[in-house]
Amino acid sequence: MRGRGLSLLLAALVLLLAVVVMVVDAQPEKPVVVASTTVLASIVEDLAGDQVTVEYIALPSVCPAHYDVKPSDAEKLTKAALVLSHSIEPWIDKLVSASGSKARVFKGLCRSWSTPTDLKNCYIQVADVLKRDLNVPVDERLNRSLEAIDRVAQYLKNYSKENGFEGTPVVVMRWQGSYISYLGFKVVASYGPPETVSLKEYSSVVNNATQARALLVIDNLPSGVELGMKIAREVGAVEVALHNFPKAAPEISNVTSMWVYNAKLLANALKSVKVAVEARSQAANATSTIEMLTSAVEALRDQNLKLRKDVDTLAMYLSISAVLNTILIVALAIALIKLKGVKG
Repeated sequence: MRGRGLSLLLAALVLLLAVVVMVVDAQPEKPVVVASTTVLASIVEDLAGDQVTVEYIALPSVCPAHYDVKPSDAEKLTKAALVLSHSIEPWIDKLVSASGSKARVFKGLCRSWSTPTDLKNCYIQVADVLKRDLNVPVDERLNRSLEAIDRVAQYLKNYSKENGFEGTPVVVMRWQGSYISYLGFKVVASYGPPETVSLKEYSSVVNNATQARALLVIDNLPSGVELGMKIAREVGAVEVALHNFPKAAPEISNVTSMWVYNAKLLANALKSVKVAVEARSQAANATSTIEMLTSAVEALRDQNLKLRKDVDTLAMYLSISAVLNTILIVALAIALIKLKGVKG
């Protein structure tokens, strides 16, 4: 009896395992959404991260316009249901074609994500695509995401006032211009991608920055920092490079967290400016003190020279006077002698 019971138990376990396997196999795979950048990928994750598999192509440290695609990127597209792009990626059509993907491709999404208004439009556009083409319910998460954008927007406004962003003159790489203006900075000059900047444009940027006494030169990190650093050295400003794509650092999961991260970079840069200004002020005061002491020493030296001349002149007068007195005494003595001789 015990052997028969054990056999029945084992049979039941095997049957249960088979049912579990069948259920798992019967579950449809999550649709794959491939985004051209981490901006679009992070939006999809916020809206439907647990209902789809999200992949992205361009690394967050590289400008999508200059990204070099790899065979592994084409592999990502083979199972894609959707491909999302901004239309700033010159390689997207060739990559889709080379992969043989049958995915639906959506271009022109989220052309700008630098301000709260722009980013809200990005979320709404992507949400519409996910609902319409994948039938993914995203309304609740969309509302939460839009509310989160509003909260971060208010945080940034407060942070700007607390850290003295408003009205601070800066030079900015054009891709960061809208974000920097939103924070309240005064943009006195801007420049495009380094490879497009002519000598004339460079000179204009330097002249405007110098005249306005720009404190910061704000770079777009994916576009490179060499040009911004050169401008900063020439105008005596501090260079700071900002991220433009999420996932460039562990703390940057989406665009709003990137905004906060960049704001902290700007605050630290301004603090370094204040330290540099204070150091220059102290150096200027020290120089002024040295100049005053040098002037005082020179004045004392001049007085000393004059006094020496006066002493020398007095000594000469005294010497002459002594000689004259001696001559006078001698002459007086001779006269007395002659007078005695006459009387005798």
